[in-house]
Amino acid sequence: MMLSWLLICAGTLFLNPVTADCNITSQTVTCEASGKNLSNIPTNISQNVTILSLKNNKITLKDTDKENLRSFIKLTELYLNENMITALYNNSFCNLTKLVILDISSNHISTVHKTAFAGLNQLSVLNLSYNMITQLDSDTFTSLKSLTALNLQYNSLKYFHIKSSFKLIKIVLAGNPWTCSCDLLDLQIWLTASNVTMENENNTTCMFPNTKEKSAIKTAAIQPADCKIEQASLENTVTSTSAIKLKSSAFLTARTPNITENNRTHAELPLPGKSWTFLAGVLGFVLSITLLIFMAAKCPTWYRYLISYSHRHLEENDSEMSEQEFSADMSSFPTLLDTNNEDPISFEKIHTFMPGEDGFIEDKYIDSYVTEES
Repeated sequence: MMLSWLLICAGTLFLNPVTADCNITSQTVTCEASGKNLSNIPTNISQNVTILSLKNNKITLKDTDKENLRSFIKLTELYLNENMITALYNNSFCNLTKLVILDISSNHISTVHKTAFAGLNQLSVLNLSYNMITQLDSDTFTSLKSLTALNLQYNSLKYFHIKSSFKLIKIVLAGNPWTCSCDLLDLQIWLTASNVTMENENNTTCMFPNTKEKSAIKTAAIQPADCKIEQASLENTVTSTSAIKLKSSAFLTARTPNITENNRTHAELPLPGKSWTFLAGVLGFVLSITLLIFMAAKCPTWYRYLISYSHRHLEENDSEMSEQEFSADMSSFPTLLDTNNEDPISFEKIHTFMPGEDGFIEDKYIDSYVTEES
C-alpha cells in the first residue's frame, strides 16, 4: 500500500514539474519563491483555485498566458508582481469575473490599453505601482464599477485626465513627475470634489514648467480661466488645421483624374523625362523657319538700298574720262568680225554733255530736238 502511494506521488511530480515546485492547497497556489523562473502561466493547476500567486518570475502575459488565465473562473486574487510584463493589451483578464485583487506592480509596463481590464466587474484593488506608465486613458477604469483602491505610485505620469463620475476610496499618486499645467486640472478638481483619500499626500507634488517650482498636486495654483483661454486657442488651431487639410484634400481630389483616362493620357504623351527636349526642338525649328522667311523677305530690299546708296552725280570730267576709257577698251577688244569685211568700225561723238548750273549734266541732244520741233 505504501509503495503504491509513493509511485503515485512520483508520477505526479514527473508529470507536473511546474506545480511540483509550488505551494498548493485546496484553494491557493503559490509559486513565488525565487529561482522558479516561470515564463508561462502554469496549466496543471486545478481550476477551482481562488488565489494564484506567481510573484518573482519571468511571465510576460502573452496570448497563451491570457488563454490559460481564462480557465480560472473562480479566481479572486491574482498576483503577477515582479515579472516581465511590458504591456496590458485589451481583454487581458476578461474571464476573471470574480477577481477582487489584481497586483501587477514592479513590472516593465509602459502601455495600458483602453479595455485592458474589461470584464473585471468585481475588482476592488488594483496595484499598478512601480512601472513605467506614461499616460492613461480616462476610460481605462470606467468598467471597474467595484474599484475602491488604485495604486499608481512611481510611474512616469505627468497628467491624468479623469472623469468626475469615477469613484474611489483610496488612491496613491506619489513618485510621478506630475506637471502643474492645464492638463492636470481635471485630476486636481476630482481630488478636491470627491471624498477620495490620497495616500502620502504631502509627497505628491507637481512642478511648474516655467519656474521649476514644486507644489502639492492638490493645492497647485492652476487657474481655470487660463486653461479655458488655452483650450479655446487650441481648438481654433485644430479647426484651422482641419480646414486646411480639408481644402487640400478637396483640391487633390479635384485634380486627380480618372484612372482609365489617366492611363490613356500617359500613353499618348511622350515620356516625362524627354518632354523638355521635345519642346526645345519644336521651338528651335519654329525660330529657324521664321528667321529664314524674314531674311528672304528682307534681302531684296537691302540689295536695292545698297545700290541706291552707291549712286552719285556725274560731273564733266567724269564724263570725258568715261569716254576715253570706253574708247581704250574698244580699241583693245579683239576683232571678232570676218577679216573680209573692209568697212572700218568708227565711233562718232554724237552729242556733248554740258554741265548745268545746278551740277547735273545737260543733254544737248534733247535741247536740239526740242528746237527742231518748235
